[in-house]
Amino acid sequence: MDEKFFIEVNCQQKCHGEARVCGDVFISRRIKEEGRIIVVLSDGMGHGIKANMLGILTATLAVNFTQEHKSVQKITEIIMKTLPVDSVKQMNYSTFTIVEIDVEGSVSILEYENPKTLILRGAHLHEPEWNCVVLDGEKYIGKEVLTTTFRPQKEDRIVFCSDGVTQSGLGSDRFPIGWGLDNLKKFVEESIREEQDISAVKLGTKVINKANQNDSFHPIDDISCGVIYFRDPRKLMIFSGPPQDPGQDTMFTGLLKQFEGKKIVCGATTGDMVAREWDEEIIDSKVMLDPELPPVSHMNGVDLITEGILTLSKVSELLKKYNNNYQLGRGPADEIVRYILDSDEIHFLVGTNINVAHQDPTLPVELELRRTVVHRIARTLEEKFLKEVTMKFF
Repeated sequence: MDEKFFIEVNCQQKCHGEARVCGDVFISRRIKEEGRIIVVLSDGMGHGIKANMLGILTATLAVNFTQEHKSVQKITEIIMKTLPVDSVKQMNYSTFTIVEIDVEGSVSILEYENPKTLILRGAHLHEPEWNCVVLDGEKYIGKEVLTTTFRPQKEDRIVFCSDGVTQSGLGSDRFPIGWGLDNLKKFVEESIREEQDISAVKLGTKVINKANQNDSFHPIDDISCGVIYFRDPRKLMIFSGPPQDPGQDTMFTGLLKQFEGKKIVCGATTGDMVAREWDEEIIDSKVMLDPELPPVSHMNGVDLITEGILTLSKVSELLKKYNNNYQLGRGPADEIVRYILDSDEIHFLVGTNINVAHQDPTLPVELELRRTVVHRIARTLEEKFLKEVTMKFF
């Protein structure tokens, strides 16, 4: 890309009525070696398990064939051939939106019968040229797919949704034909004007909450809103473990001090080392917010100090379980996860000096070496949350 900025990707969802499974399916994938990001939102017809299965099938096909650089026609034809057609309505059982961002910074959008994707430049609608591809296969003759390609700028946003958003309020006195795309546009523009740096998570949440409100808080369809936000990265450094060579203490604590972003120290020994090198005092908290972990501590220049390997292991577990409906607690690991989720670039500075306390064979089997846990966290952050992660072991 011409300039360095982070690409925040998020999708917020609410299920139809009391359904436990969403018929809209969102999948995102980063192909790190190619510098590409692929995002898909599919809407299975109806709701519940059947819609969810059709949505998963559609989204998986869309991601896989986009990753293989298939053409617009080929991707759509394969999906159309694979999906069943409703015998009464003569409609495919799923609609979809595909967004691909390549290493050069170009964005391509492919859309089939989902509400029109909105592209915003700041708080104003940006309208690149859209092309209509008419399919000619026997099973899908006359079906239309919309495509566009554009080069994003910093502070651009892409907002895409299922028709549970635009059709929310359908049949009500206020929105007899549904909320509609025009109202969605106005709502998104106003939300950005009110909070210029509103995150993808927060904007998507506002949209689905508004749609839910339109439906009198009992959604008549699955509601999904995906947002992609191009912006300056928010940075976090997690420093854990003293270096193998004590002579490097000053150098590595200096890297932490010079880092421009949020800072977390994991490990009592590591915290003592930083305090000694910085000539600062650690203030311990006496409040136990997690019975499995020691309380947090605080020090000038650091946002949070926690215990080390046990806390990092729990962070890894929480990140694996986390989704839009998961409620984080107030413990040290939960706080680290909050910092991580609110950051775009996570930098691990990890010492490899073995802590003799962790060689006790009576400690839990799942207690692992710091390096292994950090690698596991990094993999989850890259694959599940599309975060930028670096690791430096010393």
